[in-house]
Amino acid sequence: MLAAALGGATPGPGEPHEPAGSDAVHEPVLRDRVTALLATPDPGLVIDATVGAGGHARALLEASHPETTLLGIDRDADALAVADARLADWGERVALVHGAFDEVLADLEAVVADPGPVRAILLDLGVSSLQLDTPERGFSLRFDAPLDLRMDPSQGEPARALLERLDEPELTALLRDLGEERHARRIARALVRARPITTTGALAEVVAGAVPTPARHGPRHPATRTFQALRLAVNGELERVRAALPPALARLAAPDPAGGRGGRLAVLAYHSLEDRPVKRALATAAQGCVCPPDLPVCGCGRTPTVRLLTRGAERPDDAEVARNPRARSARLRAAERLPDTSSSDVASRAGAPQPPPPPTA
Repeated sequence: MLAAALGGATPGPGEPHEPAGSDAVHEPVLRDRVTALLATPDPGLVIDATVGAGGHARALLEASHPETTLLGIDRDADALAVADARLADWGERVALVHGAFDEVLADLEAVVADPGPVRAILLDLGVSSLQLDTPERGFSLRFDAPLDLRMDPSQGEPARALLERLDEPELTALLRDLGEERHARRIARALVRARPITTTGALAEVVAGAVPTPARHGPRHPATRTFQALRLAVNGELERVRAALPPALARLAAPDPAGGRGGRLAVLAYHSLEDRPVKRALATAAQGCVCPPDLPVCGCGRTPTVRLLTRGAERPDDAEVARNPRARSARLRAAERLPDTSSSDVASRAGAPQPPPPPTA
């Protein structure tokens, strides 16, 4: 039923094919922990909002209730083609849609006529291994390729066009704010002087020549932060994360009053700029009464809507990083929807005395 609701969304014959090397699908980051958090014992909808090659989605389907359906979302048509093949065994229990996760989550009924209870949502942010390992996409410093960096090559301007359009102060601000690049001014000046820059190799060479000598010999390539800044800007990634979190939290199913757990959200981020809005949104949703502690009765009426499932951000262990070095910077946060509560419940949680019941007639 779910697949029929999205008929035609999955790439088919004549549409984007699997890129070279996609048969060797990369290990999903923190797969076992994500599965433990999100696999649902109850029938309903699981949303992998960044389905990529389908690794997390496959693990969730294997571990969830046999009537669970899965909606996979991705901006990358090549990734959807790989996920389509990898998840074929689940047939109509799986539907894939080509789109941006913030837009789909905000208007879910436009792609799923009757989504039912949303049991889990996963956001695995950043660039995928599939994109990094496809040279012509221009996501990796390992290959000299066209400077593109778009997750959806059919939309928006490529990084080479953005680089050509920005003036030096704008480029400096972009590198500083989105790349957290300490040498932003020097790099921006060098990039403007070297324009046009149309390939990843040319960009890497210019940046390496612009930074001080010690910065050229660090543990990672000196152009890494410049690539990050351009990628975030080209794809509007941080804006989409901030836009997606409120509808994602609101979509989670409340627990059944008779028992059971609420819907769960898990987010994998790979640097502080991605992680910061996630941390803030989950902490805000989990916060209850904010009245002064000496107030006898809660007056704010604020109730937490989720409980946090992770203490801070969880990180991969050394064994996983050894197997999968790209997991090194991953940070996992998760939360579970709570039942709807009244202000008296919040006052009780805050330790404040309850007001007397109204007099009976």
